[in-house]
Amino acid sequence: MKLVAVIPAYNEAATIRDVATRALRVVRDVIVVDDGSTDGTAAETRGLGVTLVSNPGNLGKGASLARGFAIALAEGADAVVTLDGDAQHCPEDIPRLVDTARAHPGRIIIGTRVWDRDTVPPLRYFGNRFANFWVAWAAGFPVADSQSGFRLYPATLLREVNVNPRARFAFESEILIEAGRAGVRTAAVPIAALYPPDARASHYRPAADTARIVRMIAWKLLSRGLDLPRLVRSLSLARSGS
Repeated sequence: MKLVAVIPAYNEAATIRDVATRALRVVRDVIVVDDGSTDGTAAETRGLGVTLVSNPGNLGKGASLARGFAIALAEGADAVVTLDGDAQHCPEDIPRLVDTARAHPGRIIIGTRVWDRDTVPPLRYFGNRFANFWVAWAAGFPVADSQSGFRLYPATLLREVNVNPRARFAFESEILIEAGRAGVRTAAVPIAALYPPDARASHYRPAADTARIVRMIAWKLLSRGLDLPRLVRSLSLARSGS
């Protein structure tokens, strides 16, 4: 299986070199998409052997992922793994996602954060749980961590689904919904929820970005008459542990 890693990065000069270096130890082909950073993020990748792509401005995470996917697919990737550039994810966990993908071919593999309520920002925890409910309804199956950016996508899915690259943070929720409607489900790999005390503030805005995600999902549901059978199916699957 040819695996390509895509790392979207916006103002990640403090961490991108370390993240990319560690990713290269487990994945031969790494693409860093610099989303119009102003802090020297691109310069930090020099000499590493990664493929660097620079957006003309800050286009958002969705556009960065879509651009990275297109390059990975053009290079013949069988699967694409994504991880954030802010060191929230451990590249050393990539083989665990690959092993799960082999056990569940065709599924999206999600690095599902194990939350510690004492250390995770309350708004982020609530926003994640709230988004999980809506994504599960629209997708028709339970999703343990719909906002995790640490994922492995089969190339066949990326070629099939049509997701709006201008959706910014909603992009990753929308791709789960479109996957569910195409009959593709997810599998979870537990990972630590890392929030280093000296890390930069998250670009995710819990209120505004969660509202954007909910609006996108609500539109998809309303366009299908709320699709109540999908809600029932997602709740039934969650109770059964499927």
